[in-house]
Order: sequence, then C-alpha cells, then structure tokens
Amino acid sequence: MSRLVSFPWTFLEKDLERNTSSDLISDILQQTCLHSLCREFPPAVRYRKLFLSELITRQEAAGCDPLDALYDALAEVVGAGDPTECFKSYLLPGGEAVSLLERVALVSEGTTGLVTWKAALYLAEWALDRRQTFTGRTVLELGSGAGLTGIAICRSCRPSRYVFSDGHPRVLQTLRDNVRRNGLSELPSGAVAVEEMDWTTATEEQITRIGADTVIAADVVYDPVVVEGLVEMLSRILRCSSPEVFICSTIRNPETYAGFKRLLDAAGIVHQVTTGAVSQVFPYSRVQMETLQLFT
Repeated sequence: MSRLVSFPWTFLEKDLERNTSSDLISDILQQTCLHSLCREFPPAVRYRKLFLSELITRQEAAGCDPLDALYDALAEVVGAGDPTECFKSYLLPGGEAVSLLERVALVSEGTTGLVTWKAALYLAEWALDRRQTFTGRTVLELGSGAGLTGIAICRSCRPSRYVFSDGHPRVLQTLRDNVRRNGLSELPSGAVAVEEMDWTTATEEQITRIGADTVIAADVVYDPVVVEGLVEMLSRILRCSSPEVFICSTIRNPETYAGFKRLLDAAGIVHQVTTGAVSQVFPYSRVQMETLQLFT
C-alpha cells in the first residue's frame, strides 16, 4: 500500500554494494510478492510489475547473483493480463490486515464506491484513536463503499453492532464480499449487517430500527446533488434519535464543501470541526482532511 518512490531504495543499493549475494533480494521477495498475504490477496498487477522490475534493475546494477524466483515472479505477473479488480491490504496497528477487493479504476459502473478513498483511511485512523466512541455501541455507517473504515472499527473498537450501508447494488455486493472475506460474518448473529440505504428514500422506520448510537460517513461530500440528499438523510437521523454523528471529508472543492455546511445550517444542524491529533496508520498523503461533528 506504499508508493514505490517511498521505498528505501538507497538503503538497498548500499547493502547490495557490500554483499552481492541474492539473500537480501530473496528476503524482500518473500516478504512482499511471495508473502502469504499477497498470495491470497494479490495486489494490482501493474503495481507488482513495477515493483519487481525495480528490484531486478537494482539487483542487476549491483552485479548480484541472479535469483530465479525473482524472474519467475515477474513472469507470473506479466502473464496475468490487466484485470479490472485487485486486492488491497491495509495493516492495522496490531498487525492484522484488512484485505479488500477493489476496482483498479477510481470510477467504474457509474460509482466511486468500489475503491477506498483517503477520507475513509483518515476516518479509520480517527476511530482507532477514539475507540470509546464505538465500543459497546451500535454504529451506522453511511456510504460504506469497499468497507475499510467499518472493518477496521469492527476489528479494533468492539462495537456491539455495526451496520454498513450503501445505495449502489454493485457496491453492496462487493461490500458483503469484503465483510465476509475479513471474517466479520463469523461474529455473533446480528453483530454486523449490510443494508441498502438510499438517502433520498430511507424511512424513519428503517433508521429507528437500526437505533444507532454513533453515525459516521467518509468522503460523501463530493457532489452538490449528492450533498442535498445527504443532508436530508442526516436530518431524519437526528430527528429519530440523538446519536453522535461524524462526517469526514477530503476538501477537494471548497465551494461544494461550503455548500454542504450552508445546507446543514439551513436544516438547523449545528456542526463543529473535531480537534486533536490523529495518529497516522496507513501510508497515504493527508491533504485537507476535516471531520465534522453534527448536533441538533
């Protein structure tokens, strides 16, 4: 999950200058492309191809002994074609991995919900630093997408019940598969649910039945039309009960984000920016992240 330019290539070069055996390259290969996690949940073909090609380049430049396993791994990737889906594995602080099937393209089948966006990573990190907000509570997540945030919370924060939700049929199927893939379907009956929830048609009966103590959403403020339905949904949620509500956003378009806040004001929903440091767990660039807490 790290960009290739962030890898310690200089360290590798210096080590290979001192020792031209293939032992270090072999160790790296075993802990990356040949690791059991990557064999079970293979990362993107293009990503593996670039990584292995760079390893071969560094090895050959240092005059190291050839390593057949390295060339075999590259041959396997070259022959894999160019699939539209891949796995991404996100390591939690305790060493566990959340492995998700995601689309390679950022937008596919008319939705952005088949990939993990940065705000979902940030909200997961925010939750890991504030576990008391989720422990022993019923949590409703709006626009769960591929499921990273919710799976991380279920693994680390011990909610009594967690409800993933989305409105796109293809996203819901991928979400159910990722929930099952990460072992959440093995939890006690009713502890985890995946529900279809269209923000424009969701009823107060559905919201009341879920009975959320905490409501969260990540990267749902990206389009003015979508935002209108979101604010309507949030208004219904806050009318039905008094949960803690947190919305995490990457502010790509300040005008759209300001419009979201104006709609909240018009709906009588008070909002304030949460403060405090958030420990970084995942390798990504944090740019203009903000988490709002909402009140009536």
